[in-house]
Amino acid sequence: MEISNLEAQKFGVNLKDFTRRRYLHVILPLFIVSIIAFLDRVNVAYAGMTMKETLPWLTPEVFGFGASAFFVGYVVFEVPASLLAAKFNAMKWVARIMFSWGIVCVLMTTMTTEIEFYIYRFLLGLCEASLYPVLYSLLIPHWFIPQERAKAISYILTSMIFSQIIGAPLAGILLDMNLFGMHGWQTLFIIEAIPAIAFAFIFALWMKAHPSEANWVTPEEKTFIESELAKEEKAKQSNKKYSILQALSDPTVLRLCVIYFLWIVGFWGFSFWMPQVLKSVSGWSPTLVGWAIVVPMTAALIIQVWCGNSSTKTGEKRWHIAITLFIGAFGLATTPLAPNPFISLICICLSAVGVYGGMGVWWTVPTTFLSGAAAAGAVSLINSAGNLGGLVGPSMLGIIKANTGSTELGYFVMGGAMFLAGLLCLTLPKEKTQQIK
Repeated sequence: MEISNLEAQKFGVNLKDFTRRRYLHVILPLFIVSIIAFLDRVNVAYAGMTMKETLPWLTPEVFGFGASAFFVGYVVFEVPASLLAAKFNAMKWVARIMFSWGIVCVLMTTMTTEIEFYIYRFLLGLCEASLYPVLYSLLIPHWFIPQERAKAISYILTSMIFSQIIGAPLAGILLDMNLFGMHGWQTLFIIEAIPAIAFAFIFALWMKAHPSEANWVTPEEKTFIESELAKEEKAKQSNKKYSILQALSDPTVLRLCVIYFLWIVGFWGFSFWMPQVLKSVSGWSPTLVGWAIVVPMTAALIIQVWCGNSSTKTGEKRWHIAITLFIGAFGLATTPLAPNPFISLICICLSAVGVYGGMGVWWTVPTTFLSGAAAAGAVSLINSAGNLGGLVGPSMLGIIKANTGSTELGYFVMGGAMFLAGLLCLTLPKEKTQQIK
């Protein structure tokens, strides 16, 4: 269901050229922000392979709770932070987020106790809170019309996978290095914090929150995009005009919260424990584990891009999301049964496809029937529910491993959660998941 050039031509707009420039000036900076965010969020997953050698208090339970502490901070501040961004300047808010989380990443190198570990992870979540809701519900909807958003968001969210493709080998190399007398994990935190601090200033100068603020957008293009977005808003309001409170209590929004909670139990349990699980079953070095993870991430990248393009063409969302969740459920449930490292890597590929594949399409669902502050609040609530899943998944695996010596049961639970998420996704009202024509 591609957007027709006819409407653009009425305004004297070359849609192909306008789209190319929007990808350069909007998608690219947001893509870079997301890569850096994900690197700094999950670098502890790789650091955990060697941190316990110099931090004897880092038991599986402590690691699981520390990984999850990020989501406590995120959930606490996410909804109010998103509403503040909607009220003020979303672009400047994102720049503030980047600078503050970069500082906390540097502080991570100074921790000497488990309490400090928990505090820094909590602060990292607090600083990053609202990043993705602001991207999905405020920045992208100002620049892309409904028919374009699944593809645009899918491209942005490939950054999560690219960050793993780049970050996994980089982490493996840094963990085997000792620069300036620092341990490898300290080097990892500092090297990956620098881009966040530096790019915060670049982003503030590069990105614009609205087409009306950008000097690279022609007057005709500004009129065209404003006209298309006005049509979208009119269509939404003709169905139902949502206040913030109504959006937060809407049954579909609440169902999306449950789905995303179950999904993210698997997503973050998988993401935070995958390097250690692969290392334990294979006996490979951190460097080799880092390079091996490139394989499942590449598979996930291909599927995520395909899902975004397919959903953009067809307008369908539910099955695109549900099928990837079912694939992920199968991969997670079979990972503990793998007889050797190579079969385990295949299961990890299926898991990665499942947890990442439908993510770009997923975040176009709320803005299909919500807009403005209502959309920002709802997306934040959904993301907060997911982050509660991020609190549950990693800590659950840590507790299970500490008490059983294995993560097998945890992987079965994550697989079940992903499967249930897929089933619930198919129960979403069709009229609220079809893009507005």
